[in-house]
Parts: sequence; structure tokens; C-alpha cells
Amino acid sequence: MSTPSLASLPIRRLTLRDLTACADLSEDRGWPREEHKWSFLLTAGNAYGIDDPGGGLVSACTVTEYGPHGRPCLAAIGMVLVAERHARQGIGRRLMRHVVDALGTTPLTLHATPCGRPLYEELGFKTTGRAEMVRGHFVPDGSEPAVPTRAATAEDLAGILRLDEEVFGADRTHIITRLPAFADQLRVAEEGGRIIGYAAAWPNMDTHVVGPLIARDTETAKALLASLAARTDRPLRTDIDVRHEELLAWVKEHGLSSLTTNAVMTYGITELPGHWQRRFAPLTVAAG
Repeated sequence: MSTPSLASLPIRRLTLRDLTACADLSEDRGWPREEHKWSFLLTAGNAYGIDDPGGGLVSACTVTEYGPHGRPCLAAIGMVLVAERHARQGIGRRLMRHVVDALGTTPLTLHATPCGRPLYEELGFKTTGRAEMVRGHFVPDGSEPAVPTRAATAEDLAGILRLDEEVFGADRTHIITRLPAFADQLRVAEEGGRIIGYAAAWPNMDTHVVGPLIARDTETAKALLASLAARTDRPLRTDIDVRHEELLAWVKEHGLSSLTTNAVMTYGITELPGHWQRRFAPLTVAAG
């Protein structure tokens, strides 16, 4: 029996049953397995993939939609992967075109590595920003901001959701309500009984990823980040909008180092909605 051509293999929706195959695909490309993150993305959003007749996946990607159910106003594409043995054969382009077509007129965003950026540009995505990935053990020096923070409670959820939609520019209740189970820490900053910032730290392999990081100003963002760092022995990792120069300089002064800078790209819009001035880091670059 002849082996079907890659171009004829169907693209299908992936589910949580595909978790191991998705993690295997990450590992195949030299990425960490990130099963905790894959599980979150597969349940909070949609994913698409192509089955390999020989077992596993040829390719996969995730899509996280925001806004009213059935009428999203923004969708984030992430985890775009093609197995090494099938690389450079147009599979990623085919999968991306399928996703773009499936989302119709919905504006799109993604974080692109230098390697992936040419493909996305070919598909019509434009670079509208950059995010710098930093990692390391946070070293306090006594100069951390005095903005008070505390662990979030169930009573804080409504306030967190209001702040998040205002800053992010779209309703992402289905994402934020999953944070207490997904993250090891969820903390808030408040003033006069009103939440002015929140941040989470979630486990990813040997690190804690800080995100989302939403705050009224840089001092509040610093306080939230420092409070998360004080409660973990793991190195921190986060992706900070490069326009937040003060925060980036501060985390580097406190032990974190730059790993890479990725392009923030959009399709169908010229810039992301919401207020970037208060949006310091995403939940994960895969979900915007």
C-alpha cells in the first residue's frame, strides 16, 4: 500500500486525547514537552493538527479565541509545529492557511520567532510589536516597590475579570477563570479596595512562568513580580513587551537575563486592542 502524500492528509481538530502526541511533537523539534501548557491550550481553546500515518502528528497549532462565544473579536495562534522529518515541505504553510481561512474575518495575533516570521509575513501578518523573553532566579535587593500585594481569593475574581477585559481589550473569562487551577500562584495588588493589578505564576518544566501580568503602572508590575518570586525557588521566565523598558531593565538588575526577542504580529488589525501601557506580559505567548 502506498503512503499518502502529505498534501492529502486531512487537517482535524485536536482534543485533550492528543496531549501526548502534541508533547511528543514539541520534543521532536527540540522544545520542552510542556504538557501542562498543552493541556491548558487544548481545553481553553481549539487546536488543529495532521496525523502522521506512521504514528504521532505531522503538525499542530493552537487557537485561543477572545470575545463573545461564537463571535470572537480576536484569536491568538500558537504552538505552530511541524515534525522534523516533515519540515520544509510546506506543511506549516498549509496548516496556517487552513486556520486563517477557518477564522474568517476574526483579527489574529501571534508571537513569531525569527525562523517562523517569514512564513507569517507571506500569509499577510504584520509585525506590530516585540516581546523579550527573560529568565533567571530573581534576586531581591531591598529596593522592591512597597505596593502591597496579596494572594487572590474567590471574591477577587469579578474584579480581576473587569480589569483584565479593560486592559486586554476583549473578554477572556474562559481563560482567566482557569487560572486558579492552572497557576501555582495568583496575586493581586489593590488600592482603596479596588484591584489595580494581578499576576500569576504557573509551572512549566523547571521554571515558573509569570503571566498574565496586568498592572496600573510599572511600580505595581514590579511589586507583583517580586511577590511571585518571593514564593518560589524556581527560576522565573516571562515575556515582556519591549516598550516597558523600565521593567525590563529592573528584572535584569534583579537576576533575569534575556533569552530572545520575538515579533508580535497581527492579521486584520494594525495593533492589538486594549491598553499596552498596563499589559506587561501575556499568560503565554501561545495565547496572546
